[in-house]
Amino acid sequence: MADRQLAAGAPRASGDPMTPDHANHGQRRWLSGTVAVLGVVISLYTLIEVNFNWLQPQASLALFALLGYAGCFALAWGAARSRWSAILQAMLLALSTLCFAYIVVQTQPVFQSVWPQGQALGNRVAQETLVDTLVGVVGLLVVLYAAQRTLGWTVPLLAVAFVAHSWYCYLSSQYGWPMLPEWMLPHRGQAPRDLVSTAFLQSQGVLGQAMNVMFRYVFLFIVFGAMLEMSGATQFIIQFSQRMFSRSPGGPAKMAVLASGMMGSLSGSAVANAVTTGTFTIPMMRNSGFRAHDAAAVEAAAGSGGALVPPVMGAGAYMMLEFIEPPVTYLEIVRAAIIPAMLYYWSLFVAVHFYARRLGTTGRLRMEERSGPQPPLPVYSGAIFVASLTVLLGLLIGGASPFRAVSGALVVILGMSVFAPQLGLSRFGRAVAVTLFMAIAVGHQIYVRTATDFFALADGMARQGESLLNSSILGMFGLIGWSLVDPVWRRSSWPGLANTLRNGIPLITAAACVGIIIGVVQQTGIANDFSQVMKQIVEHNLLLALLGIMVTSIILGLGVPSVVCYLLIATIMGSLLKELGVVPLAAHLFIFYFGLMSMVTPPVALAAYAAASIAGANALQTSWSAFRFALVGFTLPFMFVYRPVLLLLGQDGGPLGWDDAGYFVSGLISSCVGIVALAACLQGYFRGPLGWRWRLVLLLSSLLLIAPDIGGRTMGLVVNGMGIVLFVWAVFAAPSARQVPVSHN
Repeated sequence: MADRQLAAGAPRASGDPMTPDHANHGQRRWLSGTVAVLGVVISLYTLIEVNFNWLQPQASLALFALLGYAGCFALAWGAARSRWSAILQAMLLALSTLCFAYIVVQTQPVFQSVWPQGQALGNRVAQETLVDTLVGVVGLLVVLYAAQRTLGWTVPLLAVAFVAHSWYCYLSSQYGWPMLPEWMLPHRGQAPRDLVSTAFLQSQGVLGQAMNVMFRYVFLFIVFGAMLEMSGATQFIIQFSQRMFSRSPGGPAKMAVLASGMMGSLSGSAVANAVTTGTFTIPMMRNSGFRAHDAAAVEAAAGSGGALVPPVMGAGAYMMLEFIEPPVTYLEIVRAAIIPAMLYYWSLFVAVHFYARRLGTTGRLRMEERSGPQPPLPVYSGAIFVASLTVLLGLLIGGASPFRAVSGALVVILGMSVFAPQLGLSRFGRAVAVTLFMAIAVGHQIYVRTATDFFALADGMARQGESLLNSSILGMFGLIGWSLVDPVWRRSSWPGLANTLRNGIPLITAAACVGIIIGVVQQTGIANDFSQVMKQIVEHNLLLALLGIMVTSIILGLGVPSVVCYLLIATIMGSLLKELGVVPLAAHLFIFYFGLMSMVTPPVALAAYAAASIAGANALQTSWSAFRFALVGFTLPFMFVYRPVLLLLGQDGGPLGWDDAGYFVSGLISSCVGIVALAACLQGYFRGPLGWRWRLVLLLSSLLLIAPDIGGRTMGLVVNGMGIVLFVWAVFAAPSARQVPVSHN
């Protein structure tokens, strides 16, 4: 996405070899090569640092940001329209490098000789030097500019608003400026130097919680997805989904739903998902009779829900570990996300099924007739996919940290890829790869056992497992190094690693800018004040509070990566739902869910726009169609907030007990049936095409089935029962396809 936005203004090529375009062609190639090298470097650096922690925490984040911003401005330099624009981008590249390098130098002990008075930057809080402050000011301007260029105006303007609010409050309290009204949440504020310290220099702002999440969790999954794609797992997912639904009505659309759900769980990016799987699925849907904007809409809606799918959840589960209070475990988050993910994709399946049935037999695609015999299923690639996810989940269940679990899964991917038929490595290449891995891993084990007490090490299974994992990860670096040297393997490994930075730039710049907001919020306590004001406004009306958070999440999520939207809303509003009695895990899933839904909400629906570009469809028309397909899913967060049993939680947020089993079954059945009723109403087809009267009946049935248990469980069962009665009536009495002519509109 960053590539597309940064290069949007690139000049057209000219046929005259003496034109400026051709004169700059070599420069652009050099910059593109630089970004590719930076992508490989940042991937290796992240894997090394998160596993072995060689740097101080703030220095490690600063170096990560330095590489990200260097790639950002190198791309902008290559896309510059004029010489002055190129000079500006080159200057910004140099300034961003200097600012973040300054943080590294001022926090890493090896550079202690150049620290003012021998004190690290973290020990100079409220005593920063003039140089510190100047670096902070320049760094903040660079961060805001990069966020605007890669994300648009929403996030940087919001960051500026929070900084300006804090500064004005300081001027009011210190110099008698007019006080802000109560609804604008006045506080003591911060002086400019303190704001710069909070927002950039210290560990609360740009290099704070948001950047740490990107570094330790999200970026690793970008690398994980790149390596899976290199192994051929993407092709396996596409072909597996194709075989599952090739003869089903709306088969290509159902294939897109399944493939996008599987891929989206790993990438966590709706836009990347739409581009990756949409390249295959959208043309198939077009061939089966889907209109261009509807084919793109199905892909966008399916891709946007991928980060809801366990076990990976696009790193969303790991972000929640940082925010939910009281703390929960990874497995609790994954367990809670299972039913909502199933219900969301169930809603898409029934929606595309009814849509395809309304189209008639043109909604069916026979792959053999359309494109010849199907290629053989890449079984080995499927084995890599399954094995890597099994290892990932097994390590997490065993208590490993998320980044260690991802690293272990990468060992499996790279190790099995050595023998992957589609890579076509020579015997010599495979022999070198295996030898490198074994030599490094075994050598490390020998070193560990000679440098430590062998019996003490072998005495604990956990310590023994940790030692073996370390050896395997070190061996993995040998495999990565050989994959970049071997001429055959390099053709797939180099582009995969190189593109990690291009895919990560929007997340890095967004995390830095959001860090400014988080730093100001945490330093001033404005989040608690906001929660109190909102609580007074809604007057304990939970539904009104949920609607407000839904609208806020969607608005702030327009044009912003969903993970960043979650970080924003969780920081500002996370405590509000808890104060209104919502189970904390349910509250954070609610916020995360609607951050994802912003990807298909007009007018700025990035996933829909990306899919529309592939389908050659109108972007706005596609976004409205995607919104219609995903609309059923908009009811799901309200369901699980009012019915925590759908998250496999008891009403008090504890584990689901046997006394909740009946309530869980009834809630699940009513939700599934309600989704079918609502999808049929929206698509205008059930047993056959529907008139407006039967659509109203099904709409009423769906509302009664998915209605929250406001009056208690007994009243909820009564209301759901009324919905079931209406649904059964529609099953037997609604017009069938034999009674009403099929419409192809």
